[in-house]
Amino acid sequence: MQYKLISDATLVSNYIKGDESALEILITRHKQKIYSFIYSKVYDRDVAEDIFQDTFIKVIRTLKRGAYNEEGKFLPWVMRISHNLVIDFFRKSNRMPKFDNSGDFSIFSVLSDSSLNAEKTIIKEQVENDVRRLVDELPDDQKEVLMMRIYSDMSFKEISDRTGVSINTALGRMRYALINLRKIIDKHNIVLTN
Repeated sequence: MQYKLISDATLVSNYIKGDESALEILITRHKQKIYSFIYSKVYDRDVAEDIFQDTFIKVIRTLKRGAYNEEGKFLPWVMRISHNLVIDFFRKSNRMPKFDNSGDFSIFSVLSDSSLNAEKTIIKEQVENDVRRLVDELPDDQKEVLMMRIYSDMSFKEISDRTGVSINTALGRMRYALINLRKIIDKHNIVLTN
């Protein structure tokens, strides 16, 4: 029970310095949460166990390379690794539910879920970051309209007044922004999932 007093950051630091038992404590401490998260996505014990193992192989390699820099955020970092491995599993098995391009603002539907547990909160934050990076690739005029509409919840009339363009131009820019986002998503084979 004494290991509960040692912070994740200290254990990570100890492991990097050569204390193998520190990693064992970290795995024991977080195994249930990480495994449960993986299983909740794949619904297969063998697959979940494989992905769990792969997660910690990646963790160990990253720590041994000295490439870990998520100070104090060990669990969210490991959760993100496991999330990426789950996505890789679905991509390889062609079971990934493809991103739905049909609705006008469907790209952003994942951002509006307010009943999130810890794991989903971590993933939601990552998806939000991914979406913002995608938005940054848009031309400035399209990005401006999209940001006002989605993130500031402005009407097209308000956008028109703020930008000094007609409502039709604002609507057109929004339409092109969504078309271009879909192209960027398809080009990079990005999967936005919640």
